[in-house]
Amino acid sequence: MNREVTLPLIVDDRGTLQVAAADVSKLLRTVGGRWLHLVEAGQEGLDEDTVATLTIELAKLADRIDVACIAHSSGTSAD
Repeated sequence: MNREVTLPLIVDDRGTLQVAAADVSKLLRTVGGRWLHLVEAGQEGLDEDTVATLTIELAKLADRIDVACIAHSSGTSAD
């Protein structure tokens, strides 16, 4: 299940990003962290391995957003 996700950067006609990437990547990491805390607290119905895998994938996605936005800001390609 290794599917790649394309991350479109939403920019205006001047090239300014319209979404605060730091907020989006922080949200993704926070969701994963919250899931981990629920598992650690013994929340029923959560599979520890699944939560760990999803948390890792959310962190990877957040990293990709950060890299794409840094590349955009510096005028280079993230690929």
